Amino acid sequence: MLHVLDQENTVLNRFIAELRDVKIQADSMRFRRNLERVGEVMAYEISKTLRYTPVTVETPLGEAEMMLPAEQVVIATILRAGLPYHQGFLNYFDGAQNAFVSAYRKYSKDGTFKVKVEYISCCDLTDKVLLLVDPMLATGTSLVLTYNALLEKGGIPSHTHVAAVVASEEGVAYVKKYMPQSKTTIWCGAVDQEMTVKSYIVPGIGDAGDLAYGDKL
Repeated sequence: MLHVLDQENTVLNRFIAELRDVKIQADSMRFRRNLERVGEVMAYEISKTLRYTPVTVETPLGEAEMMLPAEQVVIATILRAGLPYHQGFLNYFDGAQNAFVSAYRKYSKDGTFKVKVEYISCCDLTDKVLLLVDPMLATGTSLVLTYNALLEKGGIPSHTHVAAVVASEEGVAYVKKYMPQSKTTIWCGAVDQEMTVKSYIVPGIGDAGDLAYGDKL
C-alpha cells in the first residue's frame, strides 16, 4: 500500500517546500528541523494504523479509559541524512526501540555504483512494527538492502512501514517489487517522476546529508 501525503493540502506541504527551496535549505539548522517536522507528521499518520488496547488511567478526580498502542515500534534509520528525520519519529514514538544502519554508494570510474552496508545496530525485530525511515527514496536499492540486513540480524517484523520525505516513482516501484507487499506500507511526503544519471531525484531536494550536516569528502 502506498500513501502520498502531499496529495492532501496540509501544513506538511510547507515543510517539504522549504526543504526543496534552494534559498531556505541553505540554513542547515532549519533544514534539519524541517526533516524532523516531516518525521513528526509521518509518525502521526502511521500511528493511525497501529493496533490499540484499552488502558485505565487514574486522574486526580477518577479514572479514564484510554486507547493506547499495543505494539512495540522499532525506528530504523540509514545514516547520516536520516538522523534528524529519525528524531521526528522518536518525538512521537518516544517509547520506541531504535536501529541504525550505515549504507553508502560506492562509485566506479564509469559512474555506476554499488550500495555497501557497513554497520548495523539493531534490536530484536520479531513480531514488532518496523519503521524504516530515510529522507530520500531514489533507486530503492539501499533501502531494500538495509531492510534485508536488518531482518537477517534482528528477525522478521510483523509489519514494515517505509517512510520517505521525497521518493522517485522508480524507487517506489522497486520497494513494491522486492519487499513483501502484504507486510509493507510505503509513506511518502511527495513522489517525483525523474532521476538524474547519477540517481538523484528531480526536482527532489538535493543531497540531504550534505544539506543537514555539511559537505563530505
